[in-house]
Amino acid sequence: MLVADRCAPDLRHAACEVRDVLNRIGDKWSVLVITELIGGARRFLQLHRSVPGISQRMLTVTLRRLERDGLVARRIYPTVPVQVEYTLTPVGRSLLTVLDVVAEWSVRHRAEVMSARARWDITVDA
Repeated sequence: MLVADRCAPDLRHAACEVRDVLNRIGDKWSVLVITELIGGARRFLQLHRSVPGISQRMLTVTLRRLERDGLVARRIYPTVPVQVEYTLTPVGRSLLTVLDVVAEWSVRHRAEVMSARARWDITVDA
């Protein structure tokens, strides 16, 4: 079942469509994989080594989802063993502008966020 199918009829064309895309580009592993592909084509094992904490299974799932959504392209080389490399598509590269803004915001406001967390943790633990 598609995400849009689970939404209320009046939200099917607005919030659900946005949520569907944000679910992909907003998940932790997708963002990390996309940022690793900024420098150009990468092979699976290169990606696996450069994204700390990701399992091979999760990297496979993430790459398939990004490919399905048109953000990543996969190229297969008919060698023995077969070599596969991944690159950002033009749509995937267009996302870098947005990720740069989010990263810049994160750096600028990290201290405020950490301070707010500390204040909240004190009230919850009390």
